[in-house]
Amino acid sequence: MNLKNRLKEIRVEKNLTQEELANACEVTRQTILAIEKGKFGPTVTLALVLARVLDVGVEDLFWLELVDQK
Repeated sequence: MNLKNRLKEIRVEKNLTQEELANACEVTRQTILAIEKGKFGPTVTLALVLARVLDVGVEDLFWLELVDQK
């Protein structure tokens, strides 16, 4: 399973920079960048904070993509 996200899309819709979102969530800009690029999966706590700051549901930000393993 792969964790997918719409963080960048929703962040841009809300007219926030990576830096602004990072400051609001008390993380670094690099953390936001890594999540947006799919290189880092946030903790449950951070996922909830991101959803609250962006005023969306966690499931609107993140979902699991099933990968067929043969």
